[in-house]
Amino acid sequence: MVTPVGAAGTGYTPTVSGMESGSDSNKATLNYESFLKLLVAQLKNQDPTEPMDPTQQMAQLATFSQVEQTIKTNKNLESMLQRTALQEANSVIGRTVTSDDGQISGVVKEVTLYTDGIVATLESGKKLVIGPGVKVS
Repeated sequence: MVTPVGAAGTGYTPTVSGMESGSDSNKATLNYESFLKLLVAQLKNQDPTEPMDPTQQMAQLATFSQVEQTIKTNKNLESMLQRTALQEANSVIGRTVTSDDGQISGVVKEVTLYTDGIVATLESGKKLVIGPGVKVS
């Protein structure tokens, strides 16, 4: 990966591509099927002389519903953030950007989107992280 100059002297460099982030997220997410498998295993292995309290069962089902809704909400937020990042990236192409310290300046030829930032490639070939302190004109 190219090491671009960070905005505002922070030394910040985006590190994770969208594809890498998406696959990591898929591996880490507790999904609907996993939760059901855990619940069924718990019901199968409960002590028949002391079955699970119905109140606890309802609480677990409510928790399951909350987990499912949280997963859906996160997916919607990720989609919205991607659209916003694309709009932001598109808005700087062809415009002049200047780093906070004024050392790097030029017209943006192309941008690379990462899940944690945007790196602009200038016509001069230099790279600049679009972030706090960067001036766009």
